[in-house]
Amino acid sequence: MKGKKMFAEERLQEITKILNANGKVIVKDLSKIFEVTDDCIRKDLSNLEKTGILKRTYGGAVSKREASLNKSIINRIDDNIKSKKMIAEKVYNMVCEKETIFLDIASTNISVAEAIAQGNKRMTVISNMIDIIQILSKSPYIEVIGIGGVLNKELSGFIGTSTIEALSVYKVDRAFVGSCGVDLMDHSVTTFMVEDGNTKKAIMKASKKSYLVIDSTKFNQDGVYRFADINDFDAFVVDRIDDPKVISKLEEQNIEVL
Repeated sequence: MKGKKMFAEERLQEITKILNANGKVIVKDLSKIFEVTDDCIRKDLSNLEKTGILKRTYGGAVSKREASLNKSIINRIDDNIKSKKMIAEKVYNMVCEKETIFLDIASTNISVAEAIAQGNKRMTVISNMIDIIQILSKSPYIEVIGIGGVLNKELSGFIGTSTIEALSVYKVDRAFVGSCGVDLMDHSVTTFMVEDGNTKKAIMKASKKSYLVIDSTKFNQDGVYRFADINDFDAFVVDRIDDPKVISKLEEQNIEVL
């Protein structure tokens, strides 16, 4: 059906289909498809934004994503337990004897620490999270190095300038880094606090390889501070991904998923 012959409501439905299929729409592309002016498409996008379907951007719009709740680590520990244990098992199977790894501040990494503590691989684990240090201190096989600094009670760990300076002297084989949200459209990996994000950057810089450890719900959530690009990681360690759109986007970006 030609765009000029299409009712506005029909056009909105078609725009929604395109948005759902691609995750984003471009004004100029839509104006050509429906044979209407750019201003007409902008009004359509404005109307769709009011319904909560999309979020307008410069030159187009993207699917409306869920804002990740800025909950403290304590309140996140019990979220998606099965998924976190699945990720923890994958991480444990990845790491080797005598490696030095870094577990940063992340509720998923608490499960990773528990899996490592229950195993018998000898390794060195560095962390800036109190809960992880306490869990690993019980294992006779693990040499634990705690990175100090200014304690952030909400995160139950150390972040900021003094922490970054403390970890800069270490060389790490693998770092396992958490995130509040991943946007495959703009390639962003986010957290809530600037100092937390900057500390994660420093951890990745100190490591030969960096892995993003997230459950699949994080692909639909966002933090507020972008600390990395999706391609900054050697691989993603995820529970499982059922969304074909997410799978497609990961394949497009050549992201290895473990």
